[in-house]
Amino acid sequence: MSRFMELDPTKAKTYQARERPSLVTAAIEGKAYRHGMSVGEFFLGLPNVLKAKDLLEVAAAIAQAKKDGRAVIAMFGGHVVKCGCVPLLLDLAKDGFVTHFASNGAAAIHDTELALCGHTSEDVAAQIEDGSFGMAADTADALNHAASRAHLRKEGFGEALGALLAEKQAPYDRLCLSVQAARLNIPYTVHVALGTDIVHQHPSAVGADIGDASLRDFRIFAASVSRLEGGVVLNLGSAVIMPEVFLKALSLARNLGFKIKNFTTANMDMIQHYRPRMNVVTRPVQNSGRGYAITGHHEIMIPLLGAAVREFEAGTLHLPRDEARCDED
Repeated sequence: MSRFMELDPTKAKTYQARERPSLVTAAIEGKAYRHGMSVGEFFLGLPNVLKAKDLLEVAAAIAQAKKDGRAVIAMFGGHVVKCGCVPLLLDLAKDGFVTHFASNGAAAIHDTELALCGHTSEDVAAQIEDGSFGMAADTADALNHAASRAHLRKEGFGEALGALLAEKQAPYDRLCLSVQAARLNIPYTVHVALGTDIVHQHPSAVGADIGDASLRDFRIFAASVSRLEGGVVLNLGSAVIMPEVFLKALSLARNLGFKIKNFTTANMDMIQHYRPRMNVVTRPVQNSGRGYAITGHHEIMIPLLGAAVREFEAGTLHLPRDEARCDED
């Protein structure tokens, strides 16, 4: 006999599972892929629950925003560029699914190097030892010249960068977001924190010019945010800069009297961080709208999102009925 007390379950109250309300039903079950299925059929076969459901809802919101003529803002960090996703984002913008691009300075650097050289992303571990990390002169000259040009001509940072690379006839400009955004006549704004980017290590960096150019881009960005009613904001892989910039731009626009309610936000990243969760997914839509947090690698999730958007616009994909939900642990 144990010397410790035990609870006796013989008098516990029980019930029948068939009579109990439940969070999950058989309606959420996925359908196995079969050779020859269309992309729309593939998406309809996803389990109607959790992030598969969220991904389709975000895609549907983007397609609806385009149909209604609303803003769709794509914010992103450097890793999105390094993962080869710029052509996918540009393709969506070409057909009106993105109306504004916004990034941190790292993304602009990688985008510029791809345009000029066809390659980017140095080996930091190897180059930090001898101090050569970040010391590419041609990269710094392009970014810092763009900032000075923006200051002189009262242009946005991203606007000036795209114009400069177009004038240089960058050999890989088909891959360049700043160049192609200008050709599509949509804004690409660059939001910089001084000292965070490799180009700030160079003597060509002028803090006043960089600050002026980036501040102007903040105001251009805020103007797009002011038109966000019924639209969508995507944050793709920026853990700090873009979530902070977005929250301040939203506050400024609302302070100036713009009605910005009933919009959709989504943070898509490899892991979920505090600032995107609070400043993108939660706070902006706390009284109206809907925020989503979807975790996954950009090189997988962005193509999936783009494909789903196309299927919704074509009418070959629709949202499954919301017959069941499953709370995450």
